[in-house]
Amino acid sequence: MAMLTVRNLPDEVHRALRARAARNGHSMEAEVRQILESTISPHGRVRLGTLLADMGRRAKLTDEEFGVFEQVRNKTPARPVNFE
Repeated sequence: MAMLTVRNLPDEVHRALRARAARNGHSMEAEVRQILESTISPHGRVRLGTLLADMGRRAKLTDEEFGVFEQVRNKTPARPVNFE
């Protein structure tokens, strides 16, 4: 698990964070983790596949036409980039 240090946090932000943590029954550290997780979490984000499927439905593509996309899709996993 990674560690994070935040420097130069304004006093008013620190006070507000401490008050928020107390209201939620958390330590400040736990409150910051919760804020970061809820901000970064993919909940509510539209995934590309979902977006494309919705576009296909609006274009009234048939199941056969959708099948073409499945046939041509590359099923091999992407390789990480090597910068060496």
